Amino acid sequence: MESSQLKLYVGADFVSAFAMSAFVALKEKQLPFDLVTIDLKARENYQADYQNLSMTCKIPTLVHQDFALSESSAIAEYLDDIATETRKLLPTDIRLRARARQLQAWLRSDLLIIRRERPADLIYFGKKEMPLSDEALVAVDRLFFVADRLLKGGADHLFGDWSIADTDLAIMLNRLLANGDHVPARLAAYVRRQWDRDSVRGWMDIERVAPVVQ
Repeated sequence: MESSQLKLYVGADFVSAFAMSAFVALKEKQLPFDLVTIDLKARENYQADYQNLSMTCKIPTLVHQDFALSESSAIAEYLDDIATETRKLLPTDIRLRARARQLQAWLRSDLLIIRRERPADLIYFGKKEMPLSDEALVAVDRLFFVADRLLKGGADHLFGDWSIADTDLAIMLNRLLANGDHVPARLAAYVRRQWDRDSVRGWMDIERVAPVVQ
């Protein structure tokens, strides 16, 4: 597959958790791709060209030949379908794959209070000097419960072998870890294992400019 056949559009600040997930998915599949940046602060994602491409004006968007697809979980499933000979991003077992999709959907639809109080840019630019609210602490407890339930017996990965759901869960946990919030030792070790993957390091090694504090 030629690199010109795949393009991944991401925010120019390289802090989106969802863009990271799509980037990691492509790297794990070992598929060459071109990385294209969109300036979200300048609202380039709402300009006509990008809106026509993505439909939803969101990042990331994957372009494969004449087909464009947004939403990182949909991108992962599509990559598994078009590149069947490479590493699977989702479990092959039907029930485990369904569970992985359940986790991905939950991480994206719930826990908004954690995303608000511990935005993903903390992972790159340092702490947010602010304690978690009571509402956020309740959400954190739910997050730890789900992670602990799925990582039975100190497992290295959620579903036996690595899947993209591991990256998604590790990103959510790392919002807390990077800020110095309490994360159980076993889950902190899980995040560090995920962060040691070459695909994740590739994303972390991208140069970023810290936002200017007003």
